[in-house]
Amino acid sequence: MAAEADQLRAGPGGVSHPGPAVRGVFSSPALRLAGRRLLAAIPVLWGVTFLTFLVMNVLPGDAAQQLLGANATPAEVRALELKLHLNEPFWVRYWHWFAGTLQGHLGASLTSGQPVTSILAQRLPVTFELLLYTFLISVVLAVPVAVLAARKPGSLADRLSMVVSMAGLSMAPYVLALLLVLVFAVQLRVLPAIGFVPASQSLVGNIKSLTLPALAIGFPLACFYTRLLRADIVEQMQSEDYVVTARAKGVAPWQVLVRHALRNSMFGLLTAIGLNLGTLIGALVIIEPIFSLPGIGQVLLQSIADRDVIVVEAVVLVFALIVVLANLLTDLLYSVLDPRIRYGRPTA
Repeated sequence: MAAEADQLRAGPGGVSHPGPAVRGVFSSPALRLAGRRLLAAIPVLWGVTFLTFLVMNVLPGDAAQQLLGANATPAEVRALELKLHLNEPFWVRYWHWFAGTLQGHLGASLTSGQPVTSILAQRLPVTFELLLYTFLISVVLAVPVAVLAARKPGSLADRLSMVVSMAGLSMAPYVLALLLVLVFAVQLRVLPAIGFVPASQSLVGNIKSLTLPALAIGFPLACFYTRLLRADIVEQMQSEDYVVTARAKGVAPWQVLVRHALRNSMFGLLTAIGLNLGTLIGALVIIEPIFSLPGIGQVLLQSIADRDVIVVEAVVLVFALIVVLANLLTDLLYSVLDPRIRYGRPTA
């Protein structure tokens, strides 16, 4: 039977052609979209790394002098420049780094000599945990509050949510971080102010160590998502025909709100989440040192101060790749929320 199937799939001259399953996979609109986006991300990633390398190169001061300290002699500075190839032109140094990256080698830190891949492997898991926890907090807080506020516009719940949201949006994350430490760590003593507990040691301790930094970043995001989602739901409830039809059929108001209006309003929320990811990563870099988290933010700030361009380039490349993949995932989730969305070419 297998031989007969192979003969049926074979074309003229005995050349076999891919079966329907294989053709279906490669003709998938989602797969074509992912391929186009990944191809378009190549020049974006290159541009980000080039601009970062250029900015680090034009910063005032000497990198070798910064690494050796103010008491280093000119001979020592010159020797370090030759050792680290800092005496070479900008284009040569960038090409060496770029060519190594294409081969999978991100280089070694100028300050410690440690491979950059080892630094990323040690630090990125903590940053990823904080990133996911922050997203979870922001969405869990935003969605129910927005639904409750949109249920009756102008009600007490709506006005209260607006006041809290405006207060959260007007407060910088690092200021909120200090207030959270003062309340929950100093006065109430229920959460730790600094430090990190790996999940492998204690899951409860891990959650506690990440709660305050996640709240410091996630609460302002939740306030923004709340106002955005609330406005979209109210518009859906007041102007869309499917809401009028559902009400005419006798569907309960809460079911109309949650099953219909909220689902359609999630498109705007997903778009906002994808666009705010870059801002969120920037906040992580600032918040991690405040809470002494061993994430990538602390390494990035120290590397910028030391002008360790190799580490800075690697971190920026990883962050840019995360943003690109997150926006691709956002586009793919659109078709999950609404199966009518297709990314293929329109047919006549």
